[in-house]
Amino acid sequence: MDMGTPMPMPGGSGLILVDPTQFDLTNDTQAADFLGQMLDDSILQFDAQNYSRYFWYGIVGFIGIAAVYNLAWKGGLILRIRAAAANRPTTGALGRLGASIRSFCCAATYPQFTPSWAQSWFQLPPLGTLILLGGYLGFILALEYINNDVPGAQYWTSLGIRAGWLAVAQVPLLILLAGKNNLVGLATGLSYERLNILHRWSSRGTLLMAVLHVGYQNAGWSQYGISSLEWSTDTCPPTGMGAFALLLWLNVSTLAPFRNFGYEFFVFQHVLTFFGFIIAIMLHLPSTALETRTYIWIPIGLYLFDRLVRTALIGWNNSRKMSTTIVPIDGEVTKICVSGSRVRKWGPGSFVLLSIPHYGIGQSHPATIASTPESHGGDLVFLLKARKGFTKKLLSSANASDFTLVTSSGDKNAHAKGESHRAFIDGPYGGTQGDFAAFDTVLLVAGSTGITYVLSILLDLAARAGKQKLPLRRLELVWAVKRSLQSNWFPEEIESAFSSLQAAGIEANLRVFVTGNEAFRDSADSSGLSGDDGINLPEYTQEPRQEPQKSAKIPCATVVTGRPAMKVIVPDLALQAQGELGVAVCGPLGLSTAVRNTVAVSMGKRPIYLHVEGFGW
Repeated sequence: MDMGTPMPMPGGSGLILVDPTQFDLTNDTQAADFLGQMLDDSILQFDAQNYSRYFWYGIVGFIGIAAVYNLAWKGGLILRIRAAAANRPTTGALGRLGASIRSFCCAATYPQFTPSWAQSWFQLPPLGTLILLGGYLGFILALEYINNDVPGAQYWTSLGIRAGWLAVAQVPLLILLAGKNNLVGLATGLSYERLNILHRWSSRGTLLMAVLHVGYQNAGWSQYGISSLEWSTDTCPPTGMGAFALLLWLNVSTLAPFRNFGYEFFVFQHVLTFFGFIIAIMLHLPSTALETRTYIWIPIGLYLFDRLVRTALIGWNNSRKMSTTIVPIDGEVTKICVSGSRVRKWGPGSFVLLSIPHYGIGQSHPATIASTPESHGGDLVFLLKARKGFTKKLLSSANASDFTLVTSSGDKNAHAKGESHRAFIDGPYGGTQGDFAAFDTVLLVAGSTGITYVLSILLDLAARAGKQKLPLRRLELVWAVKRSLQSNWFPEEIESAFSSLQAAGIEANLRVFVTGNEAFRDSADSSGLSGDDGINLPEYTQEPRQEPQKSAKIPCATVVTGRPAMKVIVPDLALQAQGELGVAVCGPLGLSTAVRNTVAVSMGKRPIYLHVEGFGW
């Protein structure tokens, strides 16, 4: 055999065995010939192409299963409500079995643990999310290494090429999970802020494959001492490192400390960096691997589609001038009422991105809608806690203005008169939780301004209970606040809703837990665990410090000093429920974690559905 002549591999695969011992690598001509044969992907790219397709077969299959489950589950909730309206049993033996199986499976997904001292910069997702991410990691690693053991000098090339294809194949998924109007959310019933958590982690999966791609390619060149030759004669290494650097920054900049430092700037640079990455990757991809460019053109199309739809909706929602009234209330919170919006339909628990240019051009803030389309005259009502930037300017301006609160007996739609500014609405989004009207017993848990999410569900249930018979027999609202005056944020709305529920024969109870009294605060501060609202603590097990008292502003409320003992409240309701228990929680991480972990260990007493509202990790 002549020097440098490649040998066919046995088995008829079409691959050529590149044997480095046949080349004199000290000879520039033979070294270049060896490098050319080593980099030849005319056969390897077809193998990598197939495995990138397998990736999408798996993703589409998983989304399909999730979509069928979502359709069946929500369809079951609708049937429960219809059965109750027709005075028929809401769940049969099959329905109860299905609820028990679902609860059993969910029990392993609810728990969450994040150290209290690290909550501001490090948060572990719930166990269910970790399981999903672990499965995703195992899936892409399996696609990388299965049947990928090419003998000879192309061993490293084969591993690197397949990793590169798998990295590029994930790019469309990043856009699918990031868009505010996307097919994955429509099919699975997940809102964009929840999918955004998966978006960030799938981006880390893309980075992992890119690391393997770069590492394996360079390992092969280094092994045979031809790295300098490759870098000096090929444009792929420098363009590839450019794309890799941009991808690395895309991932690093999404970590909580960077994200929270300045969110508007984060979004701007993130989009700009992504387009830079797209350009760099297009320059890096070889002209022979044409299908890889398909994985780049698809996300560009998806992104443009999302922007067009979102722009059209924003334009329509804001085509009519809206006025905004802002009132300062206790607890460094502003109560905002937006009137005249074209947004007329939204579900309980929905939120918008609210922008008031007077307080910051180009700044928007996620705000949960506390009202429903039927309440408050159709106005959008929000509470925003003053932190920094936009929300701090809102509170400062509200405090500086001369507001006169206009109220009348029983007029729950009255709002403050004062300075008003133009508002812009992006949304609504969210509101994808299960219909709590379909459960036998409902527990709503709120911490501080988390009452906005809970209140919208409460108002919706109260309005529907007055129109038709629901499966709902009992509702418990637990609200933790730092000071008792904060329970007066929505007194008329809460009192009216509880009166409607009780008039419909539904047992309704409200317990307000005041966590910021002097004795309790001293105890909390000494442990070093207290949070901004005085309730962001890892365990909600403390017993009340004094006898419960009636609220002067909300007659239906019982005021208790101390933190809510979730380890007592949840199991007690589960034991008393005659059917499935539905739990919704919105508040600081310590509160939601306590509810998650308590629900997980209480599943054996009764099937429990849990929805935790909050932004992710």
